[in-house]
Amino acid sequence: MRIVFLLPMGIDRPSGRRYFNIARGLVRRGFQVRLLALHPDLATCSRRRIVVDGVEVWYVGQMHARKVGHVPVRFSPLQLLLVVVQSILGMIWGVLCSPADWYHLGKPQPINGMAALIAVRLLRRQPFLVDCDDDEVTANRFTAEWQRLVFAFWQWLLPRLAVGITVNTRYLAARMVRAAQPCVIVPNGVDVRSFTAPTATVRAALATALGLAGGPVIAYAGTIALHNHPVDLLLAAFEQVAARHATAKLLMIGGGEDLPQLQAYVARQPWHNRVIFTGHVPYPMVRALLALADLSVDPVHDDAVAHARSPLKIVESLALGVPVITGDVGDRAEMLANGAAGIVVRPGDAVALAEAIEELLHDPERRAAMAAVAVGRAQQYDWDRLAEQWATIYEVVGKGFQPAR
Repeated sequence: MRIVFLLPMGIDRPSGRRYFNIARGLVRRGFQVRLLALHPDLATCSRRRIVVDGVEVWYVGQMHARKVGHVPVRFSPLQLLLVVVQSILGMIWGVLCSPADWYHLGKPQPINGMAALIAVRLLRRQPFLVDCDDDEVTANRFTAEWQRLVFAFWQWLLPRLAVGITVNTRYLAARMVRAAQPCVIVPNGVDVRSFTAPTATVRAALATALGLAGGPVIAYAGTIALHNHPVDLLLAAFEQVAARHATAKLLMIGGGEDLPQLQAYVARQPWHNRVIFTGHVPYPMVRALLALADLSVDPVHDDAVAHARSPLKIVESLALGVPVITGDVGDRAEMLANGAAGIVVRPGDAVALAEAIEELLHDPERRAAMAAVAVGRAQQYDWDRLAEQWATIYEVVGKGFQPAR
């Protein structure tokens, strides 16, 4: 069976890794898979067609923002219009060059949505499927109200036109799926075979180089963007922890548009030398850095962004045996085996977050017990297992349609 994904991002972005790992799992099951993707910095992309672990990746256009280095660069309105038009045309061309049994949109967004309507529905006269892994309206930062309305329209329209839907949370299943519409819930996952901690020697050397030796390490791994990743909650919690735990360090792994702002804020604090910002790092480096942590934190508010997310940072922490502290929102408690692999607290509450951090810092035996559960729990989120689950959507929709060959 031939599957073509239409992606509004590259495979090295967080959502892009979701689709690439699902695609890789499908390939292992005998599927032929091609990803039509948008590159974060197309001008520097020297190879626009590559094959990775059997998955064909075609970069057919530029993402809606240039994402290179620590902070993304936004286009002017005229530049953005040109980028959108060129990327839609590139994706239409990609679809016309890619006959498939099923076309699957990764995220209901304008560029891949328009390409699906024109190339898949109108020209190829085939149905398509949609995957929803975020609330696109609240998760994205818009510079104008019309942009928010455009994204809201496509998020409303595309799931209604799709013959089947995949989602990553129960919240999105309840919100996006119509009565009797086929739906499969596939959370985000981790490659448990490769996402393992480096040797103790390597970890010790890395900790020394970063100034993390000699004290417990609290880690955050993700985007530094306050509109959808409220890391200010974590900084507020760490201020309380730092006052009571003299050797605790905070490791902030990742880049984002609010990185300079938060670095400036931390620089003014008396505990500034106990916070390490890595900035954007290559994805293979994330596991080595996260493995230095005694615990990790996923700070969240009780909002649509958090309810819609299946956080990669949680499952990656589980795979490394790092207990997680997060807010009790969406599917997070289930991901942490209802308290066996971490702690859930009131969302949006920095005091509760600080209390949970201190609780685990002062109880190494409990941390060790959680770490053991976490490693076993990660098996439930292995990408190969999730790809098998994902493949069932094609079986279900295939009963009602005869895909073109």
